[in-house]
Amino acid sequence: MATEVKVPVLGESITEATLGEWLKQPGDTVAADEPIASLETDKVALEVPAPQAGVMGEHMVAVGDTVEVGAVIATIEAGSGSGTSTSKAKAVEPTDPPAKTAATTAEAKAEQGEPASSITLSPAVRRLVLEHGVDPSKINGSGKDGRLTKDDVEQYVKVGGAKADVLAAKGTATAADTHPIPSATSVGSNRGEERVRMTRLRQTVARRLKEAQDTAALLTTFNDVDMTAVIETRSKYKDLFAKKHGVKLGFMGFFAKAACLALKDVPSVNAQIDGEEIVYHDYVDISVAVSAPNGLVVPVIRNAEAMSFADVENTIGDFGKRAKDGTLTMADMAGGTFTISNGGVFGSLMSTPIINPPQSAVLGLHRIEDRAVVVNGEVVVRPMMYLALSYDHRLIDGREAVTFLVRIKEAIEDPTRLLIDL
Repeated sequence: MATEVKVPVLGESITEATLGEWLKQPGDTVAADEPIASLETDKVALEVPAPQAGVMGEHMVAVGDTVEVGAVIATIEAGSGSGTSTSKAKAVEPTDPPAKTAATTAEAKAEQGEPASSITLSPAVRRLVLEHGVDPSKINGSGKDGRLTKDDVEQYVKVGGAKADVLAAKGTATAADTHPIPSATSVGSNRGEERVRMTRLRQTVARRLKEAQDTAALLTTFNDVDMTAVIETRSKYKDLFAKKHGVKLGFMGFFAKAACLALKDVPSVNAQIDGEEIVYHDYVDISVAVSAPNGLVVPVIRNAEAMSFADVENTIGDFGKRAKDGTLTMADMAGGTFTISNGGVFGSLMSTPIINPPQSAVLGLHRIEDRAVVVNGEVVVRPMMYLALSYDHRLIDGREAVTFLVRIKEAIEDPTRLLIDL
């Protein structure tokens, strides 16, 4: 007798999701609690576990369909399967636009019964594979259960794997192809297009950012900070810190603790507007932007004001790992009173970040670079970083925004302040 697979409870106020990926095809052997599908909600991707061991039955919905909590999306049959996909899988998967690349060759192999574990691709990874024309079976996956991530594909392309795969697929690889000279004809003949449906996460991000622009009176103020003291402190204590706490001492710990001090001095930056009222928080829940395979997510460091440096660094490290593995939960990203976004890790020199409603402010960090500055009447070279604070001017005055950034600057340039609460 078949057992129904239903959409699980997704979290508070979340009633529907999008089927992002089938991890098991009809006919595949399935173990109890083994992930069989991936759902995309407004904030995270969630895996649907098999309710019992058996054989993957019929897919009731296709990739890209919207499903509600409690809806039946598949069945699990009793018995043991072949471990490979059957022709039923073709009936529900959306038709892809023609692309004569190694990626389509690999997917064709999947339909012919080759092991799916080496070529199961998330929508984001699949787009990269098709774009660069790489053979996913030749890439070592670093994700959960050996799955490919965007970083895996990008690294493979970076070291030249894409070129080799394309040439191998065409059967024209020669020594002269190592450094080909593009011609107008070759460039003009490769002008394909692909329409890809926005993920639910990307749709939500787009909608919320536009709402922030339409609702809040956004303004950004800037300052710069001399990172000399923090860099010297990290260099002096990083080995002892790692040995004692089992985690690296990063920059985010300093900025998180500096933000806690500044938010205490300027409470409006940690507040939010609710109708005709202002809600002030006596705690600091910092949302930190981290990269995930499907986009940027913002898990929350709760009660950061009561945390040690080690607690902050451990929490951020755990968020980064789980974001890459796709195991962050709705609870991880609920709430937040203030956001820190570090565009410097991608090389950004300066930006105007957008607030994350209903929060009223976001601190943007940027890359550190040596610049000539004047110190005590002399021109010296110092490692400098630009800071940006975007804020809702309906709630936060310019004086308060500038004061907040000055407090951050003072704490970073003199980390002793973080210890004695100045």
